[in-house]
Amino acid sequence: MKKIEKQLNQQFKHSFKKLKNYCESENFKGWDPYDGLNSWVIQKTFLGKSRFFRLAWIQLFKRNPINFRPLFGIKKDYNPKGLGLFLIGYCNLYKVKPNQEYLNKINVLSSELLKLKTKGYSGACWGYNFDWQARAFYQPKYTPTVVATTFIGEALLEAYEITKRQELLETAISCSQFVLIDLNKSYDKNNNFTLSYSPLDKTQVYNAGLLGAKLLSLIFKYTKESSLLTEARKIVAYVCDKQQESGAWSYGTLPFHQWVDNFHTGYNLECIYTYQCISGDKTFKPYIEKGLKYYLDTFFTKEGISKYYNNSIFPIDIHAPSQLVVTLNKLELLTKNRELVDRVLNWTIKNMQSPKGYFYYQKRKYSTSKTPYIRWAQSWMFYAFSYYHLEFNKDE
Repeated sequence: MKKIEKQLNQQFKHSFKKLKNYCESENFKGWDPYDGLNSWVIQKTFLGKSRFFRLAWIQLFKRNPINFRPLFGIKKDYNPKGLGLFLIGYCNLYKVKPNQEYLNKINVLSSELLKLKTKGYSGACWGYNFDWQARAFYQPKYTPTVVATTFIGEALLEAYEITKRQELLETAISCSQFVLIDLNKSYDKNNNFTLSYSPLDKTQVYNAGLLGAKLLSLIFKYTKESSLLTEARKIVAYVCDKQQESGAWSYGTLPFHQWVDNFHTGYNLECIYTYQCISGDKTFKPYIEKGLKYYLDTFFTKEGISKYYNNSIFPIDIHAPSQLVVTLNKLELLTKNRELVDRVLNWTIKNMQSPKGYFYYQKRKYSTSKTPYIRWAQSWMFYAFSYYHLEFNKDE
């Protein structure tokens, strides 16, 4: 290992240790950028009946550099998706160094996820621990989403591989029924389709559909049901058809979903590649190559800053550098792109990690949101660090 790589590796391990200590001290509970509707102001007054006020209230908490949550009764809590990311992280740590500490965490986190399942759907599924008003839809607390369910389903499969707990495998496999039966489908002229974000909406968000395709592909490895790959392929084909000539994807089809951003591009690439690897279908390889070139050329500066949008650096969001590590790991390109990854992680640690170990949510042009969000910031950086550790420290 080159001297500078060795120095950075040690720096990253120290940063990861500080983050790990912080998350464990908080018992993996925390706030979220979108949890404003958990406030008593919304829950117990007439203001919660207004869509406009719900939107404004969430943005007030999300964008404010000062954290008013304790004042308004918003408590730290488990976020199911965050727990899923932590669980995959501990599975990665266990692969590097099998020990009882990591095994205990894997069992505790997976058991907690089983408790947090949303009931009443065709298969296992999960949502967020807060009511959520978006521009396109409103979702009550724990409304299951394809995004949360995919990350958690993958986490349970990873945990099963280590623990061999049959209930984890059975739960993960049943997620396919949620994806195929409960989510709404939007078809194109070729009879390909994408999935809605949840059973309550009919939006066409590209990364959401692809995450569903990824989960179906992962489950196929265990069930060998060919229909899972057949459906996954339709989703991948639908989204690849929407790729722009540059290699970019907009967020979705709605008029206010036409932006192009960093980490959702990373999601798309990771999901298409996962389908390709499991199915052996190389049809979409050119889309991956074009999208990857666009992603690496567009979203990361020579200083190591992760741009949010294709045409704007700000806000610098902690999700973007973490997704870079994960995307390149999933595409089996982490070592090849180590110089870029090291540059990005180095900048991120220096500029976005608190002395207490946690990572900041966003840096804007004139302010920084330093609230220690557990899902958006801590679980994602934990998840990313674990993949970096798995890649570069597996021979320790």
